[in-house]
Amino acid sequence: MKPSKKRNKRPGSGSFLQSNNRLLIAAFAATLAAVTATTGLAAETADITPSNENDAARQCVEPCVEEITVRSTRIEKSLREIPAAVSVISENSIQRARQQLGLDEALNRVPGVFSQNRYNYAQDLRIAIRGFGARANFGIRGIRIFADDIPATLADGQSGVDDIDLGSAHRIEVVRGPSSSLYGASSGGVINLYSEDGPEIPFVEARATIGEYGHENYQLKTGGQNGKLNYMLNASHFSYDGYRDLSEVESTLLNSKFRYDFDGDADLTVILNLVDSPKAQDSGAITAAQVADDPGQAQARNLSSNAGEKLDQQKLGFVYRRALDERQELVVRNYYLWRDFSTFLPIGTHINFVADDGVVQFERFFYGGGLQYSFSDQLFGRPNQIVAGMDIDIQRDDRQRFLNNAGTRGVMSFDQIEKAETYGFYLRDEFGLSDALTLVLGLRYDSIDLSVDDKFLANEDQSSKLTFSEFSPTIGFIWKANDNVSLYANYATAFETPTFTELADPPRNLDVSLGGFNAVDAQKAKGFEIGIKGSVLDDRIYLDIAAFTMQVDDEIASVGNIGDRAFFENADTDRKGIEAYAVVELGADLLLSVAYTYSKYKFDRFSSNTDLEGNRLPGLPDNQLFAELEYSHDSGLYVVGDVLYVDAFFANNANSVSNSSYTVANIRLGYSLEFGQWKVDPFFGLNNVFDEQYNSNVRINGFGGRLFEPAPGSNVYGGISIRYDVR
Repeated sequence: MKPSKKRNKRPGSGSFLQSNNRLLIAAFAATLAAVTATTGLAAETADITPSNENDAARQCVEPCVEEITVRSTRIEKSLREIPAAVSVISENSIQRARQQLGLDEALNRVPGVFSQNRYNYAQDLRIAIRGFGARANFGIRGIRIFADDIPATLADGQSGVDDIDLGSAHRIEVVRGPSSSLYGASSGGVINLYSEDGPEIPFVEARATIGEYGHENYQLKTGGQNGKLNYMLNASHFSYDGYRDLSEVESTLLNSKFRYDFDGDADLTVILNLVDSPKAQDSGAITAAQVADDPGQAQARNLSSNAGEKLDQQKLGFVYRRALDERQELVVRNYYLWRDFSTFLPIGTHINFVADDGVVQFERFFYGGGLQYSFSDQLFGRPNQIVAGMDIDIQRDDRQRFLNNAGTRGVMSFDQIEKAETYGFYLRDEFGLSDALTLVLGLRYDSIDLSVDDKFLANEDQSSKLTFSEFSPTIGFIWKANDNVSLYANYATAFETPTFTELADPPRNLDVSLGGFNAVDAQKAKGFEIGIKGSVLDDRIYLDIAAFTMQVDDEIASVGNIGDRAFFENADTDRKGIEAYAVVELGADLLLSVAYTYSKYKFDRFSSNTDLEGNRLPGLPDNQLFAELEYSHDSGLYVVGDVLYVDAFFANNANSVSNSSYTVANIRLGYSLEFGQWKVDPFFGLNNVFDEQYNSNVRINGFGGRLFEPAPGSNVYGGISIRYDVR
């Protein structure tokens, strides 16, 4: 973490081949090998052969991967039959012996995905897919997130994951790349999370996890099948003091899913999700000098401003599926979300400003639904599948701002109603040109209305309205080279409107920010991708390799901060990358997973500052490498170790400051014991095995050089889950 010495030269390029990192990785692999060798046990690798419906979606080498059905392309398809880069994360990778601090624990294994900010719950996890979302200093932008087919992405394009329940997550599907032809705006990538179904035999499970820095997580889960009703409920309470000052968080969550099968052709799924988080403190970003002096300190202004947030949210969703006949299916979904939110931002009275409105609160009502019809039949004597549908999402925020007087709420300075309405219509067709070659065509039209009704008229009426509309096409081919390997190519598009936060008008005359909209256009992306996926060497290795090039016009880019608040302009960018994923069966008891990402993202045009043209996009490393070695024994013993290398990357548009590369290794292990109807699973984990000093988050173009949020060093956690099957 130091200023770059040469402008426009990538910091640390190729440094993942440096000897110190190679030694760390080698030492970690040797440690795992020693642990597995000392058992002296012959075993079968867990998850290679699915034993029930839930196991079928676990990541594993062939033939299991052939059985994975992916829903994220709107038409259910085998993973190997999709002409796009799609990854599936198993229940084991999400839940087994995990600390469950954040979604990134599982997402690190997906190439093309870069995550930050695991330890600051006030700012939320930052997720970027092929660079989409990297600009966000809080929340998630540029990608769409769904939980059980209910959107976690708002109508204005901002996503959040504070209601995601990792304790009952069954699988995660990640579409890596432009997907607006399927999902509309803010679809530079898509993450679909699916909760567990209840098993045939009802069960009750309790899980407790404790760890350093005051980490506690308690869960109670039950599920089963009762006649035509399938149910799953999970309640959890999470608290964490944090590594840094002013980083405490507390949250209670209930996630439940009920599916009623009317008959063999129709079912209704009801989702109920409740979140109560009375505290999520924000320790803030600090300078490089402050990191060197004391990485555990909070930013002084965050302390004096009482920075942090609290929220209360309820979500109710319905998904109805009906097979009209053997060829036709209808899916209808409907959802409602209520959210009460308030936050104290690290903003107060400034020497150069009259004041800043650093207390934000809003009441949100977000609702919508969709209708999808699919039809499968022969066309010109060849197989053909078509899907058509529509989505409607409506968001209404009643938002106020108040002056932040040293951590107490002052007078109101801002009051407006923000409303976003999106209407999308899509059509997708998959036509078999031959037994081996399939053509995919897709088109979507979206209309998005953003408006603000200014209620605070002391500074004149700032009411505004913007309308965006866009057609998003895609075309792709997939060719089955043989029974095991497929090759594909596609052209895909994505567009993204600015969120309400990104449309915020900068302060005028060094006064408080006014209402209304800043002049930020929607960004548009066009990308080409080729790839190969399948198994080789007698199905002992599964490979997924993709290469892409992309042009983004009018990219929404962070350009600076005024009073610790970010403001945005448009720029053009160029993106290229290679993503590789492999699962290798080293033996009947040993599985190796490797994910590598190379990316090159740069500014092509920056009209407000031509000096930035040719610079790299901040917040995105050139190289990222993840490797995981998993040992499982049929006695119930399992040991999993992983290592993540992240290349150095720039922290600002000027490429004058960089974040150093880092290598973080973790290990977790457990033992599953069964006693009749009881199953006991004690587990243990060690994070950051080699005590690497690194930053868990970098705030892009941070004000006053406050860019870095340090991560904790080596720390341990442990827990136990106890399950009882009600037979």
